[in-house]
Amino acid sequence: MAVERALFPEADIRWIRNRLLEIDRTCAPDPAVLDYCYERRLFKLFVPDALGGRMTPLPEALRWFEEASRVDGSFGWLVTIGSGGGYFAAYMEPDAAERVFADRHAVIAGSGMPTGTARRTDGGYRVSGRWKYCSGSTFATTFTANAIVETGEPASGDAPSIRAFIFRPQQVNIVRDWDAFGMKGTESHTIVVEDAFVPEGMTFNLEERKAYAEEPVYRYPFVSFAETSFAAVCIGLAGRFLDEAETRIRDRLQSHPERLDFVSLLARRSRDALNRRIDAFYDTVNRSWELHVRESGLPSEMQERVSSVCKAVTRQAVASCETLFPYLGMAGLFERDPLNRVFRDLHTAAQHAMLVPYRDEEVAMT
Repeated sequence: MAVERALFPEADIRWIRNRLLEIDRTCAPDPAVLDYCYERRLFKLFVPDALGGRMTPLPEALRWFEEASRVDGSFGWLVTIGSGGGYFAAYMEPDAAERVFADRHAVIAGSGMPTGTARRTDGGYRVSGRWKYCSGSTFATTFTANAIVETGEPASGDAPSIRAFIFRPQQVNIVRDWDAFGMKGTESHTIVVEDAFVPEGMTFNLEERKAYAEEPVYRYPFVSFAETSFAAVCIGLAGRFLDEAETRIRDRLQSHPERLDFVSLLARRSRDALNRRIDAFYDTVNRSWELHVRESGLPSEMQERVSSVCKAVTRQAVASCETLFPYLGMAGLFERDPLNRVFRDLHTAAQHAMLVPYRDEEVAMT
């Protein structure tokens, strides 16, 4: 079941795509498109209404991520990551959440990898670290990153204490090192913090919810939240690729009826295979959401099922596109060709570790 393309009007889709035609060359989001996101609060899909957000149930938000990615890969990724930062609102101290999210332009960039260190000091922590792949880094109003809290005691067998720290832009240095072959407009650079003071009230962890307990999204397991979000991006990118491919097939092979019939059949099979995975993905996510809302929790078996369908739909998205790519002509080899860019964006998004199967049963599903 493909997403109904009503979230973004056709005129908006054309306008965004035209604004982003040169994004592979500029390697930066377009200011006018960012304004479009601010105006429609697309970075605030998980921010409480009280903080100027537009709180959205997860299954509905995934449709937004899918469709935004179908419009453009970098655009969809930034909407997804920018919105995802809203998940932390419930885990911050209420006054910190207000400081972070109340601004109309509020966007969080950061990393969940604990590649920093923190040591306690009066009133807070001194934090240093280096975190890679911080999407939206150049226009973020706030940064969050995980760091290991040093105890000053000899290492033991216990797991290290990890906290998330909230940094203001002036505490962060951006290393412009995002040079991937896809998603070039996401500004997913490394950030560096050197001995920055972070008050106790500007730290949090995802085991201590502070507010907004009535909002179900904040109780949905974070790993499942992230996996479903990233998978929705891949679904949207694959849908865009197949749309472009089907047009290219008709235009390119009209004078070769036998080839046209063969490649058109491949395209139908590719789309059908992807749609079956998309149906399974949304069916599982919807059931998990209903169970979560009803029971105020999600059993581990359902979390594993969600994880598996995210990986399966992502692998099928990649496979459907790879099946057709050889039949789409030499134009698709050039970076300025829309098919080429979507192909690269899809493979970049699908490379995320959360979407790669590492267990036999997950590999079998794909």
